[in-house]
Amino acid sequence: MDWITIVIIAVKVVVVFAVLLTGCAWMTWLERKLVARIQTRLGPMNAGFQGLLQPIADMIKLLLKEDISPKHVDKMIYALAPLAAFIPATLSIAVVPFGSSVELFGRHIDLVISNLNIGILYVLAVTSLGVYAIAMAGWSSNSKYSLLGGIRSAAQMISYEIGLGLSIVVVVLLSGTVNLVEMVNQQSSILQWNVFANPVAFLIYFICAVAETNRNPFDLPEAESELVAGYFTEYSSMKFGMFFVGEYANMITVGAIATTLFFGGWQGPFLPPVLWFVIKVAAFMVFYIWTRGTLPRFRYDQLMNFGWKVLLPVAVLNVLVTALIKLW
Repeated sequence: MDWITIVIIAVKVVVVFAVLLTGCAWMTWLERKLVARIQTRLGPMNAGFQGLLQPIADMIKLLLKEDISPKHVDKMIYALAPLAAFIPATLSIAVVPFGSSVELFGRHIDLVISNLNIGILYVLAVTSLGVYAIAMAGWSSNSKYSLLGGIRSAAQMISYEIGLGLSIVVVVLLSGTVNLVEMVNQQSSILQWNVFANPVAFLIYFICAVAETNRNPFDLPEAESELVAGYFTEYSSMKFGMFFVGEYANMITVGAIATTLFFGGWQGPFLPPVLWFVIKVAAFMVFYIWTRGTLPRFRYDQLMNFGWKVLLPVAVLNVLVTALIKLW
């Protein structure tokens, strides 16, 4: 590997990381404005035009807050949990392709940090690590509220991870590959998008993704009315901020993967490929937020019953039917 290749990889890492963090910041603004509109409110208005500078104000507030750690916590695990929540989301985005390859300095450059042949398996492996962060935070905080939030999350994320994996198996069967770039190349026109080839798989993916990221109506690990703030009750300052950023980074990653698997990735007419990718991810995020502002929270028994007794059988049946159709 020569120095030019190393520089190109480093530039791609820096750009993707910067865009992801910027996206997380302004996703908070978008969510607050959209939910406010749904609830007939104004949302942030004072920090900049229509509150556009609110994310910066929030970041400054978190940085200036006193970092308080309760007594009797497991200090090392307590400190590592916020990092464990943030890192998997940033690692997952490394294999997501943002656009078609380009020629630069006489070199063929893929608009993806790492074009792995087993890209989707890497995504499944890395995203499954997120449950550890929440369990670590809940257990190490020495708080009953935090512990209950962590236990709820572990059960919830493991339950819905199975359905998420089975929905992705359907896409692998349709595409015949686990390479994300090849999956996008096979969806060259809108009629070839996997969301139309198997809408049930996308519906299962979306429901499981909402549950995996602990969002309404599946935000039982936090459940402010029951658990104060759930697994991060005892966190303050930027430790809390890391959990917050990690949640939004996971949302963006889920949207990017959904765009890649079901909506043709960067494919689209007239506009640059990268812009098409951003538009599709943004549309997915709006739908994500719309769901949060519309649906009430499940009870915990409803959450688990739906995951194991409804979603899992439907997902297994969908895999079997898709496999039989492919064999036929």
